[in-house]
Amino acid sequence: MVLGPKPEAGSVFVVDVFRGTGSRRDRAMEPLYQQTHKQVHEIQSHMGRLETSDKESVHLVENEIQARIDQIFSSLERLEILSSKEPPNKRQNAKLRVDQLKYDVQHLQTALRNFQHRRYAREQQERQREELLARTFTTNDSDTTIPMDESLQFNSSLQKVHHGMDDLIGGGHSILEGLRAQRMTLKGTQKKILDIANTLGLSNTVMRLIEKRAFQDKYLMIGGMLLTCVIMFLVVQYLT
Repeated sequence: MVLGPKPEAGSVFVVDVFRGTGSRRDRAMEPLYQQTHKQVHEIQSHMGRLETSDKESVHLVENEIQARIDQIFSSLERLEILSSKEPPNKRQNAKLRVDQLKYDVQHLQTALRNFQHRRYAREQQERQREELLARTFTTNDSDTTIPMDESLQFNSSLQKVHHGMDDLIGGGHSILEGLRAQRMTLKGTQKKILDIANTLGLSNTVMRLIEKRAFQDKYLMIGGMLLTCVIMFLVVQYLT
């Protein structure tokens, strides 16, 4: 029995090192992804506490949610680094998962900011109403105008910011859907290219077989002609 060449110990060690490194990356990324995904769901449940919190505790809830969001953004930076080091066959799927988490966190950040803007506007309106109710007017008071223009302008600015954030979120969602559609299109194109390559490979094989058969037929024809000439010569030689 003939044995093949024995692999060198150094090459086996290098392969094992690369395999071990890839498996460690997988083990490092998956727990971090699951932990970050869990934190996103926890923040979504905490967002409901904002509407039910009183004035004294709403600031604490906002700070807690913001701290959790900042922690998730730090984890996402680590996940982006780990996803870029994934094997080629897993890298695209890993990046899509990280992008989906990033989109969810950005949506939560926008929702928190919108709530803060609404709370600031509501608190300012309450302060202005209290100041107006506490103010006393006399018949000789020349300054009896109510400063409503600034409040209206502030509310208009808040509405514009709110609409702008909605447009930004919608644009990001459209971009993500476009990337997913391009991914499916590229997959279909890759499949068609592979089919064409397989077809061309089969055609080349058939053409080579035809050329080989034509070459063989040429020699068979020449040999047959020579054999026929020899037989005719022998017949003429011995029968005449």
